Amino acid sequence: MQQSTVPNNSFQLIDEILSQNHVNLLTLNPDKTKITSFVELEVLIRENTTDNRLIHTIQKTLEIIVKSQLNNFPENVFWDFDFMVSSMLFQALTAKDNAIVFLGKFAHKMVSLTDLFGMNSEIRFRYVHDFIYGFEWAKWVQKDPKNRANIEPFSLTFLDYLLAKHQELIQRIRRGKSQSYKLCDNGFRNPFTFSREPDDEYRLLTHLAKAQLIPVAAWDWNAVPMWNKPFQEKREQLALELNIQPQKH
Repeated sequence: MQQSTVPNNSFQLIDEILSQNHVNLLTLNPDKTKITSFVELEVLIRENTTDNRLIHTIQKTLEIIVKSQLNNFPENVFWDFDFMVSSMLFQALTAKDNAIVFLGKFAHKMVSLTDLFGMNSEIRFRYVHDFIYGFEWAKWVQKDPKNRANIEPFSLTFLDYLLAKHQELIQRIRRGKSQSYKLCDNGFRNPFTFSREPDDEYRLLTHLAKAQLIPVAAWDWNAVPMWNKPFQEKREQLALELNIQPQKH
C-alpha cells in the first residue's frame, strides 16, 4: 500500500482526516455547498502571521479539536470552522509571548467541551451546532449584555461558562428536574420541542442562515457575532412554519 506523503504538520492532513471519516462537509454559507478546506484556512492564517512555530501549533490544535468533534459528534450536519480558526488565531496573536500557552488552554477546553457534551457523555447532545454557530453564546450575552457583549464566542471566558454549565445540567438530569433534557427515543437529548433529526436540522438551519438568524456566521473568517436578535424565538417559530414535527421522547 502506498504511504501518504502528506507531512504530519500539514493542514492538508486535517482535510484528509475528515475525508477518511466520510464526512459530508456541508456549510451553512448560503452561497456555497461545501466548507472552506483547512488548506484554504492555512492561506488565511499565513496572511496574518509568519511565525512558523505558531502556525505549527495552530495546526496541531485544530487537528486535536477536529478529531474530538468526529469522536463525540459524528452525526454533525454542518462543519464550518472559518470563524473559530480566525478567532483562535487573533486571540493567540493578542497573547503575544503567551500565544502557545493560550493555544494549549484553548485546545484543552474545546476538547473537554466535546467530551462532556457529546454522544459518549451522560448529556449526549447530537450536534455541536449550537456552540459553533453561537446560539448558546447569544443566549448567554442576552442575560447580561452590558458585561458580556464584548466577550467573544470562542473566548476562554465563554468556554469556561460552558464547562460550568455542564455541571449544572448533569445535576438537573440526575435529579430528574428537567423534562426538556429527557433522553429522546433516538438516544440523544434535545432540549427543544421540535425534532432535530438530521433532515429537520438541515432544513431549519439553512432557512435560518438565509434569513440571517445565525448568531455566529461560522463560515465567515471576518464574521461579526450577533447577540441582539430573538434567535431562540425565531428558531421555534420557523420550525412551526416548516412543519417540523415535535420531538419524540
